[in-house]
Amino acid sequence: MTQAPVHKTMAATDWALLIALSVVWGGSFLFVGIAVRELPALTIVASRVLMGAAALLIVLRILGLHLPRTRQAWGAFLGMSILNNVIPFTLIVWGQSHIASGLASILNATTPLFTVIVAHYLTEDERLTPQKFAGVLVGFAGVAVMIGAAAMAAWDASILAQLAVLGAALSYGFSGVFGRRFKTMGIPPLATAAGQVTVSSGLLVPVALIVDQPWTLSVPSTEALLSMVALGLVSTAFAYLIFFRLLARAGATNVGLVTFLIPVSAILLGVLVLGETLAPRHIAGMALIAAGLILIDGRAVSALTARFSGKRLAARGNG
Repeated sequence: MTQAPVHKTMAATDWALLIALSVVWGGSFLFVGIAVRELPALTIVASRVLMGAAALLIVLRILGLHLPRTRQAWGAFLGMSILNNVIPFTLIVWGQSHIASGLASILNATTPLFTVIVAHYLTEDERLTPQKFAGVLVGFAGVAVMIGAAAMAAWDASILAQLAVLGAALSYGFSGVFGRRFKTMGIPPLATAAGQVTVSSGLLVPVALIVDQPWTLSVPSTEALLSMVALGLVSTAFAYLIFFRLLARAGATNVGLVTFLIPVSAILLGVLVLGETLAPRHIAGMALIAAGLILIDGRAVSALTARFSGKRLAARGNG
C-alpha cells in the first residue's frame, strides 16, 4: 500500500490540524489547572492515561490494527511509557499545584532544547551544530530570566515546581531519542501510542490506588470531573490521533512547529478561564525561549540568509 506524500510546504488543512493540536495540547495545562485544585497528582495522571489507553485501544480495533505481542516491543513500550508519560505527566501535574498553567506550558516548551542536547550525546546523526548550540544557550537564558536569581535564593515551592516541569521537559527529550527505535521495529505509530499509555496505566493506576486511596477523597466537582475526562480523551487520545495524521501529512519537522504554539494556547486559556496572570519576566523568558527554538529549528534563519544572499548577488549584478 502506498503512503500519502509528505507536504514539505503545509497546506491550509495542515495548518488547521497544527493549530488544533496546539489548542488540544495547550488545553491539557488548563484541564490540569482545574483538576489539581481538588485531586492529587497521581490520581489525575493515572486517570488520564487509563482513559487515553481505553480510547486508543478502541480506535485500534476499529481500524483493524493490533498491538504487537513480542517481548521486545513491550519492553520498548515500557521504556517509552516511563519517559513519555509516567515521569513527565506526574512532574507537570505536581508542578501545576504550585505554579500557573501558562508558566508551566512555557517551561515545557524547553523540550526541544533538551532533546537536541540528549540527541547530541546519545545518537550519531543528530549532533549539535553551532546554530543549535546558540539556540540552546538563548533558550536556557530565557529559563534563567523566568525563574530569576532572587527567586532561586529562596528555594520555595514555586521554584521546585518550575524545576519539576523542567525535569518533565528533560524526560520528554530522552523519550524523543528513545522513541526512534519504533520506526526500525515496524510498529505503527498509533499502536506505539496505544502501547505506551496502556503500559503507563498498568504502572500508575496501582500506585495511585495505594498512595492516594481515591475512594477516601471528597467527591470532586462536576468541573473537575469534566476536566479529567477532557484530559484523558481530548488532550491524550484525540491529540495522538491529530498528531499522527499531521505527522503523515506534513512530516516531523513541520509538526515540531506545535512547540511554538502550545504556550500561546495554554496562556490564553489560563488567562480567559482561570484568571491567571504572568509577570513581565515570564513574557521576556518566553520570548528568549522562542528565539532559541527558532535557532534550533533553523528554517527562519535559512530563509533570511538565502534572502540576504540573493540581494547581495543582485546588487553585485547591477553593479
